[in-house]
This record gives sequence, C-alpha cells and structure tokens, in this order.
Amino acid sequence: MSDFRITPQITLKTALQGCTRLVSRTITLEALPEGHVLHVLGKPGEPLSMARLEGLSDGTPHAVRAAGPGQWFIVGDRAKTHSELADLFAAIQPEAFGVDQSAGRIRIRASGPMVERMLAKGTAADLSLSHFPIGYATTTLIGHIAAHVTRVGADAFEIMVLRGFAQSLWDDLARMSGEFLED
Repeated sequence: MSDFRITPQITLKTALQGCTRLVSRTITLEALPEGHVLHVLGKPGEPLSMARLEGLSDGTPHAVRAAGPGQWFIVGDRAKTHSELADLFAAIQPEAFGVDQSAGRIRIRASGPMVERMLAKGTAADLSLSHFPIGYATTTLIGHIAAHVTRVGADAFEIMVLRGFAQSLWDDLARMSGEFLED
C-alpha cells in the first residue's frame, strides 16, 4: 500500500530569474517585481470611470492602463492577498468584473534616451512621444510576441507579456538593445 503524502505548496519560479538588468547611458532593461496584474472587464453599457479604478489601485502613476474597449489592467509591484482581491473585485461590481492575471503575466521596464529606437526594431506601433504620450497603452506585436506596452515616462515603457513568452521577449529586447549597450 502506498504512503499518503501531502505535497508542499507550489511556488512559481520567477519567470525572468537570472536575467541581469542591462544598463548603459542610453538604454536600461529590467524585470519588474511579479506583484499583481488584474484584468478588469466592464459590462457593455455600464460606464466605469478610470478615476474609480485609479482609486482601487496602489496609487502609483499609470497603475491603471487601458486594455481595449471597456477593459483595463491594474498593476503593481506588491502581490495582493486573496482578501484584497475579493474586496477590489466586489468594489467594481456591478459595472465590471475582474480576473487575477498575476501568475500569468510578467512586466519589463525599458527606458533611456534610445528606448524608442530600440523598440522600433521590433514593433510597427508608432511609440514616438508625439503620437504615444505618457499614460497611453496598446497591445502590439514585438517580433512575433503579443505584448501590452504602456508609456510610463518621457523615455520609459512598461511591457507586459504572457509568462510563457517572458524569457523569449527578454532575449529579443536584449538583442534589440545591443547597439545601445556598448558604451
């Protein structure tokens, strides 16, 4: 007869574990903490204001990002507890509902004076400041990988990708940054 065993709680391996922060005078590439990523989906015909969602975020600039018509992401560096998630999701009802995507999405920050040129190597989206101001977000392809890109500063972007594509995207961004890393 086999012994009964209790399996220890499963913990996720950090998706970009071992990826060293890349830094030069003109470009910086860094993995952000795997805090929380919440997908909020509004019900058709039910208005939900960005200000209301910002009140439910951790208060950091650009923590709430548009993800499509009636959809938003709420992101932050600290993981939320089950009770915090339940309270947040209850606060947006009945106009919307939320889905915790924290274990499934990874955030990468790309910044520096050459960041637009670096990202232009991999995406057809016009990320110039005049067409894509601070706070704007879009979903686009970077190479063959779908990513959600948010401009968080004049020379800074946050790129969110599905966890399974994080390492691949990191490698692509590192290659795209190569010419700017040689100081």
